[in-house]
Amino acid sequence: MTNTLIQVKELNSYYGASHILRNINFEVNVGETIGLMGRNGMGKSTLLKSIMGIVTPRSGDVHIKGQRTNDLAIFEVAQKGIAYVPEGRGIFGNLSVVENLQMAARAGTNGQRDWTYDRVLETFPRLKERLGHGGQQLSGGEQQRVAIARALINNPTLILADEPTGNLDPETGNEIMELFRKINSKGTAILMATHNPAWPRLFPARILLCKDGRMIPA
Repeated sequence: MTNTLIQVKELNSYYGASHILRNINFEVNVGETIGLMGRNGMGKSTLLKSIMGIVTPRSGDVHIKGQRTNDLAIFEVAQKGIAYVPEGRGIFGNLSVVENLQMAARAGTNGQRDWTYDRVLETFPRLKERLGHGGQQLSGGEQQRVAIARALINNPTLILADEPTGNLDPETGNEIMELFRKINSKGTAILMATHNPAWPRLFPARILLCKDGRMIPA
């Protein structure tokens, strides 16, 4: 059995004529945490979207659990145990917290339900106090917690998180990082795009640096 969860080979992605990702190569192993670091505009978000199927690579390959997934629809990638926390949170503002969670709840790829509704609320006690609130009534930190909890209740093997501490105050950002640390300690792999220079201190992980659409030595 291989320990490789995600393998990216010679990946090139574009937006129209703009060449964003250039010959990207890396792997994510089962249960691993990786911090994808770099300034804004360096290609971090595009890389996560290329793995998730939101952006279709022009060339190169993405393999999930050994299967090439370049041509799969987003929902098919999700069915392979990949959850996505987008930049800007992307929760449904017209739905309550409980509705945002319940619509996303499903078993994992092997039928596992380690992250039940009750367990998710134990991990996110602040949300337990806001279950009837609409998404638009929540603070930025609470919305971010909903986005993470919604990904987690999918019982994923890997969470792709795009700038999860963006636009949050330092204290709330630290709390979000601590949530990810707890989630990873339970076995869920995490690939997080961030330009937060405090990442290595808040959440020790393997670091990959992205500059001008390329991976450079950390």
